[in-house]
Amino acid sequence: QVTLAESGGGLVQAGGSLKLSCAAPGRIFSSWTMAWFRQAPGKERQFVAGIRWGSRSTYYADVVKGRFTISRDGANAVALQMNSLKSEDTAVYYCASGTQYTITDTRDVRSWGQGTQVTVSS
Repeated sequence: QVTLAESGGGLVQAGGSLKLSCAAPGRIFSSWTMAWFRQAPGKERQFVAGIRWGSRSTYYADVVKGRFTISRDGANAVALQMNSLKSEDTAVYYCASGTQYTITDTRDVRSWGQGTQVTVSS
């Protein structure tokens, strides 16, 4: 099981942008799916965005569509570009990986990162 490492979190004002990165310890295989989840205080961890590594096909939670973009960053990392940030986006963001084509449930995740805090002020 791989260990993932997130970076790029921080404090940003509403309407601003932030880019998160997630580094894997080695090459990410084409058969894997990478995803981002987030968890706000008192709430369950929820799916944000996913990418099928080989095809680069992406999918998103409705609440972030049009604002967030997930993409490959070389062979070993995945990025999450977040634009038009809202206070509701405040959460700890977690990188995740698994072998299912579509990962939207935490039960589908095989590996997690430790998380990076994103705080959006209004």
